[in-house]
Amino acid sequence: MTLPVSKASASAETILLAENDIVGRQSEPRQDSYSLGRERASPSVFRRFLRGAVHFLAYNFILKRGGTRTMSAAGFHLALRPTVFHPKLFLTSEFFADFIAKLDLSGKRVADVGTGSGILALAAARAGARQVIALDINPAAAEATTGNARANGFGERVSAVCSNLMSALPAGPLFDVIVSNPPFFPGEPRDIADRAWCAGPGYRDIALLFEQARQRLTPTGRMYVLFSSDSDLYLLGRLIAKAGFRARRIADRSILIEALIIYELRPE
Repeated sequence: MTLPVSKASASAETILLAENDIVGRQSEPRQDSYSLGRERASPSVFRRFLRGAVHFLAYNFILKRGGTRTMSAAGFHLALRPTVFHPKLFLTSEFFADFIAKLDLSGKRVADVGTGSGILALAAARAGARQVIALDINPAAAEATTGNARANGFGERVSAVCSNLMSALPAGPLFDVIVSNPPFFPGEPRDIADRAWCAGPGYRDIALLFEQARQRLTPTGRMYVLFSSDSDLYLLGRLIAKAGFRARRIADRSILIEALIIYELRPE
């Protein structure tokens, strides 16, 4: 059953959907525009204000919404539980799922860190992965992913684990590919729902992601991670390099207030 949508909630969805409608075609920006590990000027006051306004609306009228909703995204039928990141109203999920659809994952073992609704895990299974482990610190996300995998016919190949990043898994060369759409803005999350948006001061909550991924990738494995152009790409680049990865930008898409960037990470 879908709960009635309040006027405030409808306004928040309208703003976010309008933002998603203003999507530029995949672009090729200047070579160094989105380079990791390079100092860049701080966002302007206006951009910080706009980012804060979008976060306020997203948290109060989407992430905190009660009741389970159903939707279609990236060709999947999904049930979205309260506190779980919305894969339709935020462009990141479908953009990343479309990217994964172009990968040849036949017979590969894949991990999806910060799975949310499970949309990326399902995309990996649809791209041929023989096994996908979906991880999320939010128990509601793990439960939603399990249900969504079964509902879309991937219940035998997709399993969900409630885990802080990859800490619930043993270290070792377990995966051929790791994908992650982590929270990519600093700031203290208010609760479990807000951890889909805020990664803690100094990216505290995802600081170990890259070291954990490096330990669990096969020697020829690779990781794909999505950030925003408004993320602290300098700090994130340092964390990635410290973990022993070399990174290259592999896809990007511009929207109203930012660009979404997918990086491929390979072990050094």
